[in-house]
Amino acid sequence: MTPALVALIHVTDVTRITPRMVRVTFTGDGLDALTAWPDQQLKLCFPRPGQDTPRLPDAGAEGDAMRWYQAFLAIPEDERPWMRSYTVRSHDPARREITVDFVLHDGESGPATRWAASAAVGDTLGRYGPDAAYAGQLPLDTADWLLFAGDATALPAISSLIEQLPDDARALACVEVADAAEEQPLAVDRPGVTVRWVHRQDASGGPGEALLHAVRDADIPSGETFAWLAGEAGTVRTLRRHLVGERGLAKGRIHFTGYWRRSLTQDDAPTEEDLAEAQERISALRAESESGAGQGS
Repeated sequence: MTPALVALIHVTDVTRITPRMVRVTFTGDGLDALTAWPDQQLKLCFPRPGQDTPRLPDAGAEGDAMRWYQAFLAIPEDERPWMRSYTVRSHDPARREITVDFVLHDGESGPATRWAASAAVGDTLGRYGPDAAYAGQLPLDTADWLLFAGDATALPAISSLIEQLPDDARALACVEVADAAEEQPLAVDRPGVTVRWVHRQDASGGPGEALLHAVRDADIPSGETFAWLAGEAGTVRTLRRHLVGERGLAKGRIHFTGYWRRSLTQDDAPTEEDLAEAQERISALRAESESGAGQGS
């Protein structure tokens, strides 16, 4: 069965797993047919004020991402749902359910954070994806050593990646969270895998500083290394340049994604740095292809 790329999903459970993270369970059409893979991404559509259900494009364009997005943009702005990217934390096809973890950001909140902070059973969102066309093959079972680095927004993906590692994997995960209350128990039952929690409150600078220090201080053993980086876009760029310029990692051995931008949202126009990152990602994908390392979703 080919899963539907576009559908409404309905909240069946809401759990506050840390003070700043909410786990929401959804059910809906097509979730029983999804194929699971680590670091699985989807788009969530949040209703505008006054809407109980987000307005989605009419059926017919789901099989073509560009056509669907053009139809999405054709919806009047005051009726068009806010769309944000998230990671599928877990998938239960028998129950037709997925779970998604939402970070409750400090300070002024956007529509996704506002929704997650008050989410309740019965609430409805729209989804686009996950699309199997973007299910790349990361070298989780072929690299000699793996580095995962990200902030709280990357934690769901890092968790799913760790859970897919072979028993003899050697890896280090550096995760920046606000403080000790944000640490989560992860399913790390492999002796060669270490999770290093770093606290943003302990850093002298702003978001990302503690993570940068942790990666710079990490011992990278000899052998074939693969790095997976995600989180705030500027921090991810700095980490990648450190690994390439100072550690000598090949660009094709680093998968990187800017999940969010400081002081900006996905609705804002791309900055010059965003465009530069997009070009870097295109170059990295080419390098990955040439080196035999597949891309992530």
